Amino acid sequence: MSETQQQLKTTSNVAGNSRARGLQEPKRPTILSYAADWANLITLMGLASGLLVIYFALQGQFQAAILALLWAVLFDWFDGPVARRMTGRTENQKLFGANMDSLVDVISSAVAPGVLLLAYGEFSPWFYPGFLAIAVAGVLRLAYFDVYGVDSDGTIAGLSIDFTPLVVAGVFLAETTLNHNTFAGVFYGVILVMACLHVAPFRMHKMEGIWVSIVTVYVVALTAVHSAILWVE
Repeated sequence: MSETQQQLKTTSNVAGNSRARGLQEPKRPTILSYAADWANLITLMGLASGLLVIYFALQGQFQAAILALLWAVLFDWFDGPVARRMTGRTENQKLFGANMDSLVDVISSAVAPGVLLLAYGEFSPWFYPGFLAIAVAGVLRLAYFDVYGVDSDGTIAGLSIDFTPLVVAGVFLAETTLNHNTFAGVFYGVILVMACLHVAPFRMHKMEGIWVSIVTVYVVALTAVHSAILWVE
């Protein structure tokens, strides 16, 4: 049983014992009250960016989709550090934020790149396996992380899911130099490789600290480049 499941079971048992003794249960916060939290707001901004990726991809505006993809990742990298610096957060608030972060990551770092692949492949059925591969890999990778988390040595299993948007954004720099079909094949191959790496049986150190600055510089730099490409188009 995962730590999350154990906490939920404990909470349920406490509530059941309170009812049995005729005690009044503590008032639960409203769902929307969790949105009044800076870390959760950043996570939701990441969700908005991830949904923009899907919207732009369906419109065939691929450079705009890449810009949204980059910022979805950046929001994901910042919600954790912000949450850790906040004081007075209850255990339920922390648990809520962690669960919401995983749900948003599935959309922004797995489903959105998969939809982008489908759209770039003009929704050919041949591109569906690639979409399925990255979506399934994302769900498995995040579910595994939610159960086992970070080991005592600071390592995690498989490649972190947010690497896919970062790699896709970098690869898309070549989109203007290759013909459509050639780049579609390259893009497909990248997605399949990333899907395999997300669930591969190797361990890597969780990227924190200086990596936040590195990713920020990378996102800002690629934002400038892709914005210029979009402007020219």
